[in-house]
Amino acid sequence: MFEVLPKLPADPILGLSAAYKEDSNPNKIDLGVGVYKDEDGKTPILTSVAKAQNILMQKEDSKTYIAPQGNQGFIDGMLELLLGKGHPALLENRVSAVQAPGGCGALRILAELLKRCNDKLTVWVSDPTWANHIPLIGNAGLHLEKYPYFDKETASINFEGMVKCLEKVNKGDVVLLHGCCHNPTGADLSQVQWQKVMELAKERGFIPFIDTAYQGFGDGLEEDAYGVRLMAENLPEVIVAASCSKNFGLYRERVGLAAMITRDNLSREITQSQIQSIARGIYSMPPSYGGALVDIILNDAELKAEWMQEVESMRSRMQDLRHLLASKLKEKGASKDFSFVTQQKGMFSFLCISPDQVQQIRKDHSVYFVDSSRVNIAGISHKNVDALASALVSIL
Repeated sequence: MFEVLPKLPADPILGLSAAYKEDSNPNKIDLGVGVYKDEDGKTPILTSVAKAQNILMQKEDSKTYIAPQGNQGFIDGMLELLLGKGHPALLENRVSAVQAPGGCGALRILAELLKRCNDKLTVWVSDPTWANHIPLIGNAGLHLEKYPYFDKETASINFEGMVKCLEKVNKGDVVLLHGCCHNPTGADLSQVQWQKVMELAKERGFIPFIDTAYQGFGDGLEEDAYGVRLMAENLPEVIVAASCSKNFGLYRERVGLAAMITRDNLSREITQSQIQSIARGIYSMPPSYGGALVDIILNDAELKAEWMQEVESMRSRMQDLRHLLASKLKEKGASKDFSFVTQQKGMFSFLCISPDQVQQIRKDHSVYFVDSSRVNIAGISHKNVDALASALVSIL
Protein backbone atom coordinates (compact mmCIF):
# COMPACT_ATOMS: atom_id res chain seq x y z
CA MET A 1 0.00 0.00 0.00
CA PHE A 2 2.48 2.62 1.12
CA GLU A 3 4.96 1.91 -1.66
CA VAL A 4 2.81 4.01 -3.98
CA LEU A 5 3.69 7.14 -2.02
CA PRO A 6 6.66 9.27 -3.13
CA LYS A 7 9.41 9.97 -0.60
CA LEU A 8 9.31 13.67 0.30
CA PRO A 9 12.38 15.87 0.77
CA ALA A 10 13.37 16.78 4.31
CA ASP A 11 11.87 19.92 5.80
CA PRO A 12 14.39 22.71 5.04
CA ILE A 13 14.85 23.73 8.68
CA LEU A 14 14.71 20.25 10.20
CA GLY A 15 17.03 18.99 7.46
CA LEU A 16 19.42 21.80 8.33
CA SER A 17 19.43 20.66 11.97
CA ALA A 18 20.34 17.14 10.88
CA ALA A 19 23.21 18.44 8.75
CA TYR A 20 24.46 20.55 11.67
CA LYS A 21 24.49 17.52 13.99
CA GLU A 22 26.49 15.50 11.46
CA ASP A 23 29.11 18.24 11.03
CA SER A 24 32.30 17.29 12.91
CA ASN A 25 33.68 20.86 13.03
CA PRO A 26 34.03 21.71 16.75
CA ASN A 27 33.51 25.41 15.92
CA LYS A 28 30.27 24.97 13.97
CA ILE A 29 27.53 27.57 14.53
CA ASP A 30 23.79 26.84 14.47
CA LEU A 31 21.60 29.81 13.51
CA GLY A 32 18.83 27.74 11.97
CA VAL A 33 16.04 26.40 14.19
CA GLY A 34 13.99 29.10 15.90
CA VAL A 35 14.49 28.39 19.58
CA TYR A 36 15.89 30.78 22.16
CA LYS A 37 19.40 29.94 23.36
CA ASP A 38 21.53 31.32 26.17
CA GLU A 39 25.27 32.12 26.06
CA ASP A 40 26.07 28.41 26.35
CA GLY A 41 23.84 27.51 23.44
CA LYS A 42 21.22 25.87 25.64
CA THR A 43 17.48 26.50 25.72
CA PRO A 44 16.91 27.15 29.42
CA ILE A 45 13.93 26.39 31.62
CA LEU A 46 12.78 29.77 32.90
CA THR A 47 12.98 30.17 36.68
CA SER A 48 9.32 31.18 36.78
CA VAL A 49 8.41 28.03 34.84
CA ALA A 50 10.46 25.83 37.17
CA LYS A 51 8.62 27.31 40.17
CA ALA A 52 5.27 26.78 38.45
CA GLN A 53 6.22 23.16 37.83
CA ASN A 54 6.81 22.65 41.56
CA ILE A 55 3.48 24.27 42.40
CA LEU A 56 1.66 22.10 39.86
CA MET A 57 3.32 18.95 41.17
CA GLN A 58 2.08 19.74 44.66
CA LYS A 59 -1.50 20.59 43.76
CA GLU A 60 -2.37 18.34 40.81
CA ASP A 61 -4.48 15.47 42.11
CA SER A 62 -5.86 13.88 38.94
CA LYS A 63 -4.93 12.94 35.39
CA THR A 64 -8.44 13.01 34.01
CA TYR A 65 -9.27 15.12 30.97
CA ILE A 66 -9.50 18.87 31.36
CA ALA A 67 -12.37 20.88 29.86
CA PRO A 68 -12.79 20.61 26.05
CA GLN A 69 -11.85 24.28 25.57
CA GLY A 70 -8.74 23.82 27.73
CA ASN A 71 -7.59 25.35 31.00
CA GLN A 72 -9.85 28.36 31.58
CA GLY A 73 -7.29 30.12 33.77
CA PHE A 74 -4.81 29.80 30.91
CA ILE A 75 -7.33 31.16 28.39
CA ASP A 76 -8.30 34.12 30.60
CA GLY A 77 -4.68 34.93 31.39
CA MET A 78 -3.61 34.79 27.76
CA LEU A 79 -6.52 36.93 26.56
CA GLU A 80 -5.66 39.58 29.14
CA LEU A 81 -2.00 39.42 28.09
CA LEU A 82 -2.96 39.87 24.43
CA LEU A 83 -5.81 42.37 24.72
CA GLY A 84 -5.08 44.10 28.03
CA LYS A 85 -7.16 44.18 31.17
CA GLY A 86 -10.59 45.72 30.62
CA HIS A 87 -10.55 45.45 26.82
CA PRO A 88 -14.07 46.11 25.42
CA ALA A 89 -14.15 42.74 23.65
CA LEU A 90 -13.53 40.98 26.97
CA LEU A 91 -15.97 43.10 28.95
CA GLU A 92 -18.67 42.53 26.32
CA ASN A 93 -17.99 38.77 26.19
CA ARG A 94 -17.21 38.81 22.47
CA VAL A 95 -14.16 36.51 22.47
CA SER A 96 -14.25 32.78 21.82
CA ALA A 97 -11.09 30.79 22.47
CA VAL A 98 -9.61 27.34 22.97
CA GLN A 99 -6.28 26.14 24.28
CA ALA A 100 -4.43 24.57 21.35
CA PRO A 101 -1.40 22.29 20.96
CA GLY A 102 1.05 25.08 20.21
CA GLY A 103 0.76 28.09 17.95
CA CYS A 104 0.72 25.63 15.03
CA GLY A 105 -2.35 23.91 16.45
CA ALA A 106 -4.02 27.30 16.89
CA LEU A 107 -3.31 28.26 13.27
CA ARG A 108 -4.74 25.00 11.97
CA ILE A 109 -7.90 25.18 14.12
CA LEU A 110 -8.55 28.71 12.90
CA ALA A 111 -7.86 27.75 9.28
CA GLU A 112 -10.42 24.96 9.58
CA LEU A 113 -12.89 27.46 11.06
CA LEU A 114 -12.39 29.77 8.08
CA LYS A 115 -12.98 26.87 5.71
CA ARG A 116 -16.30 26.12 7.44
CA CYS A 117 -17.27 29.77 7.01
CA ASN A 118 -16.31 30.03 3.33
CA ASP A 119 -14.11 27.52 1.54
CA LYS A 120 -13.75 29.92 -1.39
CA LEU A 121 -12.09 32.76 0.53
CA THR A 122 -8.44 33.72 0.04
CA VAL A 123 -5.90 34.01 2.83
CA TRP A 124 -3.23 36.62 2.06
CA VAL A 125 0.20 36.03 3.60
CA SER A 126 3.25 38.27 3.64
CA ASP A 127 6.08 37.72 1.17
CA PRO A 128 8.06 36.27 2.83
CA THR A 129 6.31 34.62 5.74
CA TRP A 130 7.11 31.79 8.15
CA ALA A 131 7.42 28.71 5.92
CA ASN A 132 5.02 26.60 7.98
CA HIS A 133 2.19 29.10 7.52
CA ILE A 134 1.73 27.72 4.02
CA PRO A 135 1.06 24.04 4.88
CA LEU A 136 -0.74 24.79 8.16
CA ILE A 137 -3.30 27.01 6.42
CA GLY A 138 -3.14 25.64 2.89
CA ASN A 139 -3.58 22.02 3.93
CA ALA A 140 -6.92 22.99 5.44
CA GLY A 141 -8.02 23.55 1.83
CA LEU A 142 -7.83 27.33 1.74
CA HIS A 143 -6.47 29.32 -1.19
CA LEU A 144 -3.36 31.38 -0.44
CA GLU A 145 -2.00 34.51 -2.09
CA LYS A 146 0.96 36.74 -1.18
CA TYR A 147 1.18 40.45 -0.52
CA PRO A 148 4.53 42.32 -0.79
CA TYR A 149 6.19 42.86 2.57
CA PHE A 150 9.99 42.94 2.58
CA ASP A 151 12.49 44.39 0.12
CA LYS A 152 15.88 42.66 0.30
CA GLU A 153 17.55 45.46 -1.63
CA THR A 154 16.72 48.06 1.01
CA ALA A 155 16.49 45.57 3.90
CA SER A 156 13.21 47.17 4.94
CA ILE A 157 9.44 46.80 4.69
CA ASN A 158 7.95 47.52 1.29
CA PHE A 159 4.94 49.19 2.86
CA GLU A 160 3.91 51.00 -0.29
CA GLY A 161 3.70 47.69 -2.16
CA MET A 162 1.86 46.10 0.76
CA VAL A 163 -0.76 48.84 0.82
CA LYS A 164 -1.28 48.74 -2.95
CA CYS A 165 -1.96 45.03 -2.73
CA LEU A 166 -4.27 45.22 0.30
CA GLU A 167 -6.29 47.94 -1.43
CA LYS A 168 -7.41 45.23 -3.88
CA VAL A 169 -8.23 42.50 -1.33
CA ASN A 170 -11.85 41.37 -1.55
CA LYS A 171 -14.41 41.74 1.20
CA GLY A 172 -14.48 38.62 3.35
CA ASP A 173 -10.91 37.61 2.51
CA VAL A 174 -8.41 37.13 5.32
CA VAL A 175 -5.04 38.86 5.73
CA LEU A 176 -2.44 37.08 7.87
CA LEU A 177 -0.33 39.54 9.87
CA HIS A 178 2.56 38.95 12.25
CA GLY A 179 1.73 40.52 15.62
CA CYS A 180 5.39 41.36 16.27
CA CYS A 181 8.91 40.11 15.53
CA HIS A 182 8.11 39.18 11.94
CA ASN A 183 9.36 35.72 11.05
CA PRO A 184 11.58 35.49 9.03
CA THR A 185 12.64 39.10 8.50
CA GLY A 186 12.51 40.72 11.96
CA ALA A 187 11.00 43.81 10.27
CA ASP A 188 7.90 44.99 12.15
CA LEU A 189 5.13 47.39 11.20
CA SER A 190 5.26 50.73 13.00
CA GLN A 191 2.23 51.97 14.91
CA VAL A 192 1.45 54.34 12.05
CA GLN A 193 1.60 51.44 9.59
CA TRP A 194 -0.63 49.29 11.82
CA GLN A 195 -3.13 52.16 11.83
CA LYS A 196 -3.13 52.22 8.01
CA VAL A 197 -3.67 48.45 7.79
CA MET A 198 -6.57 48.72 10.25
CA GLU A 199 -8.15 51.46 8.13
CA LEU A 200 -7.75 49.31 5.02
CA ALA A 201 -9.41 46.37 6.78
CA LYS A 202 -12.31 48.60 7.74
CA GLU A 203 -12.55 50.06 4.22
CA ARG A 204 -12.12 46.83 2.23
CA GLY A 205 -13.90 44.50 4.64
CA PHE A 206 -11.12 41.94 4.99
CA ILE A 207 -10.51 40.13 8.29
CA PRO A 208 -7.11 40.38 10.04
CA PHE A 209 -5.66 37.03 11.13
CA ILE A 210 -2.87 37.88 13.57
CA ASP A 211 -0.22 35.32 14.44
CA THR A 212 1.60 36.42 17.58
CA ALA A 213 4.32 33.98 18.59
CA TYR A 214 6.92 36.33 20.12
CA GLN A 215 5.11 38.78 22.38
CA GLY A 216 7.70 40.46 24.59
CA PHE A 217 10.66 39.80 22.30
CA GLY A 218 10.23 42.97 20.19
CA ASP A 219 9.75 46.15 22.21
CA GLY A 220 8.09 44.69 25.31
CA LEU A 221 5.02 42.72 26.36
CA GLU A 222 2.68 45.70 26.21
CA GLU A 223 4.23 47.35 23.17
CA ASP A 224 4.17 44.13 21.13
CA ALA A 225 0.40 43.80 21.61
CA TYR A 226 -0.28 47.13 19.88
CA GLY A 227 -1.44 45.67 16.57
CA VAL A 228 -3.71 43.03 18.12
CA ARG A 229 -5.32 45.56 20.45
CA LEU A 230 -5.75 48.18 17.74
CA MET A 231 -7.52 45.74 15.44
CA ALA A 232 -9.69 44.32 18.23
CA GLU A 233 -10.78 47.80 19.32
CA ASN A 234 -11.74 49.02 15.85
CA LEU A 235 -12.94 46.02 13.84
CA PRO A 236 -15.90 43.71 14.39
CA GLU A 237 -13.99 40.49 13.71
CA VAL A 238 -10.35 39.61 14.34
CA ILE A 239 -8.66 36.21 14.41
CA VAL A 240 -5.69 35.59 16.73
CA ALA A 241 -3.28 32.67 17.07
CA ALA A 242 -0.84 32.88 19.99
CA SER A 243 2.06 30.70 21.08
CA CYS A 244 3.75 30.20 24.46
CA SER A 245 6.77 28.40 23.01
CA LYS A 246 9.08 31.39 22.91
CA ASN A 247 8.18 33.81 25.69
CA PHE A 248 7.53 31.04 28.22
CA GLY A 249 10.18 28.71 26.78
CA LEU A 250 7.58 25.92 26.58
CA TYR A 251 8.66 24.53 23.21
CA ARG A 252 8.11 20.85 23.93
CA GLU A 253 4.90 21.40 25.90
CA ARG A 254 3.13 22.76 22.79
CA VAL A 255 0.93 25.47 24.29
CA GLY A 256 -1.06 27.88 22.16
CA LEU A 257 -4.31 29.83 21.99
CA ALA A 258 -6.82 30.06 19.15
CA ALA A 259 -9.10 33.08 19.61
CA MET A 260 -11.82 34.93 17.69
CA ILE A 261 -12.98 38.46 18.46
CA THR A 262 -16.59 38.46 17.26
CA ARG A 263 -19.34 41.01 16.56
CA ASP A 264 -21.52 40.09 19.53
CA ASN A 265 -22.15 37.48 22.19
CA LEU A 266 -24.32 35.35 19.90
CA SER A 267 -21.50 35.15 17.35
CA ARG A 268 -19.14 34.27 20.19
CA GLU A 269 -21.33 31.33 21.19
CA ILE A 270 -21.45 30.10 17.60
CA THR A 271 -17.68 30.33 17.00
CA GLN A 272 -16.95 28.78 20.41
CA SER A 273 -19.05 25.73 19.52
CA GLN A 274 -17.39 25.52 16.10
CA ILE A 275 -13.75 25.73 17.23
CA GLN A 276 -14.40 23.16 19.96
CA SER A 277 -15.97 20.90 17.33
CA ILE A 278 -12.93 21.35 15.07
CA ALA A 279 -10.53 20.59 17.93
CA ARG A 280 -12.57 17.51 18.83
CA GLY A 281 -12.24 16.24 15.28
CA ILE A 282 -8.47 16.76 15.16
CA TYR A 283 -7.10 15.75 18.56
CA SER A 284 -10.19 15.20 20.73
CA MET A 285 -9.08 16.73 24.06
CA PRO A 286 -6.42 19.35 24.81
CA PRO A 287 -3.21 18.58 26.72
CA SER A 288 -3.04 19.97 30.23
CA TYR A 289 0.51 20.40 31.47
CA GLY A 290 1.83 23.44 29.58
CA GLY A 291 -1.41 25.38 29.86
CA ALA A 292 -1.54 24.67 33.58
CA LEU A 293 1.95 26.15 33.99
CA VAL A 294 1.01 29.33 32.10
CA ASP A 295 -2.18 29.57 34.19
CA ILE A 296 -0.14 29.42 37.40
CA ILE A 297 2.35 32.06 36.20
CA LEU A 298 -0.13 34.57 34.78
CA ASN A 299 -2.47 34.35 37.77
CA ASP A 300 0.17 34.66 40.51
CA ALA A 301 1.35 38.27 40.89
CA GLU A 302 4.83 37.36 42.15
CA LEU A 303 5.47 34.67 39.54
CA LYS A 304 4.10 36.85 36.75
CA ALA A 305 6.44 39.69 37.72
CA GLU A 306 9.39 37.27 37.70
CA TRP A 307 8.36 35.89 34.31
CA MET A 308 8.01 39.40 32.86
CA GLN A 309 11.55 40.20 33.99
CA GLU A 310 12.84 37.03 32.38
CA VAL A 311 11.13 37.93 29.09
CA GLU A 312 12.68 41.39 29.28
CA SER A 313 16.13 39.85 29.89
CA MET A 314 15.79 37.64 26.82
CA ARG A 315 14.60 40.58 24.73
CA SER A 316 17.45 42.81 25.88
CA ARG A 317 20.04 40.10 25.27
CA MET A 318 18.90 39.59 21.68
CA GLN A 319 18.89 43.32 21.00
CA ASP A 320 22.43 43.56 22.41
CA LEU A 321 23.50 40.69 20.15
CA ARG A 322 22.14 42.55 17.13
CA HIS A 323 24.30 45.57 17.93
CA LEU A 324 27.29 43.35 18.67
CA LEU A 325 27.04 41.53 15.33
CA ALA A 326 26.64 44.76 13.35
CA SER A 327 29.63 46.35 15.10
CA LYS A 328 31.81 43.26 14.59
CA LEU A 329 30.97 43.19 10.88
CA LYS A 330 31.85 46.86 10.54
CA GLU A 331 35.05 46.37 12.53
CA LYS A 332 36.13 43.52 10.24
CA GLY A 333 35.58 45.63 7.13
CA ALA A 334 32.38 44.15 5.74
CA SER A 335 31.65 45.49 2.26
CA LYS A 336 27.94 45.58 3.13
CA ASP A 337 26.28 47.84 5.72
CA PHE A 338 24.54 45.59 8.25
CA SER A 339 23.24 48.36 10.51
CA PHE A 340 19.70 47.33 9.48
CA VAL A 341 20.09 44.29 11.75
CA THR A 342 19.92 46.58 14.78
CA GLN A 343 16.53 47.92 13.65
CA GLN A 344 14.97 44.49 13.24
CA LYS A 345 13.25 42.84 16.20
CA GLY A 346 12.84 39.51 17.89
CA MET A 347 14.65 36.25 17.28
CA PHE A 348 15.17 36.53 13.53
CA SER A 349 16.89 38.68 10.96
CA PHE A 350 17.27 38.55 7.21
CA LEU A 351 20.93 39.13 6.38
CA CYS A 352 19.90 39.83 2.77
CA ILE A 353 22.63 37.70 1.21
CA SER A 354 22.14 35.24 -1.65
CA PRO A 355 21.40 31.50 -1.34
CA ASP A 356 24.78 30.80 -2.95
CA GLN A 357 26.50 32.81 -0.22
CA VAL A 358 24.49 30.95 2.43
CA GLN A 359 25.68 27.64 0.95
CA GLN A 360 29.25 28.90 0.81
CA ILE A 361 29.38 29.98 4.45
CA ARG A 362 27.97 26.61 5.44
CA LYS A 363 30.51 24.71 3.33
CA ASP A 364 33.56 26.81 4.22
CA HIS A 365 32.84 27.78 7.84
CA SER A 366 30.18 25.39 9.20
CA VAL A 367 27.75 28.24 9.84
CA TYR A 368 24.21 26.94 9.45
CA PHE A 369 21.13 28.96 8.55
CA VAL A 370 18.42 28.68 5.89
CA ASP A 371 18.89 29.69 2.26
CA SER A 372 16.62 32.72 2.61
CA SER A 373 19.40 34.17 4.84
CA ARG A 374 17.19 34.11 7.95
CA VAL A 375 19.34 33.77 11.05
CA ASN A 376 18.34 33.05 14.63
CA ILE A 377 19.84 35.96 16.55
CA ALA A 378 19.57 33.99 19.81
CA GLY A 379 22.04 31.47 18.37
CA ILE A 380 24.77 34.13 18.43
CA SER A 381 26.93 34.45 21.54
CA HIS A 382 29.97 36.36 22.71
CA LYS A 383 31.88 33.12 22.12
CA ASN A 384 31.03 32.75 18.44
CA VAL A 385 30.31 36.28 17.18
CA ASP A 386 33.89 36.96 16.03
CA ALA A 387 34.01 33.73 14.03
CA LEU A 388 30.57 34.45 12.60
CA ALA A 389 31.49 37.99 11.55
CA SER A 390 34.75 36.82 9.96
CA ALA A 391 32.92 34.08 8.06
CA LEU A 392 30.31 36.53 6.76
CA VAL A 393 32.94 39.03 5.65
CA SER A 394 34.84 36.28 3.81
CA ILE A 395 31.88 35.33 1.61
CA LEU A 396 30.54 38.79 0.78
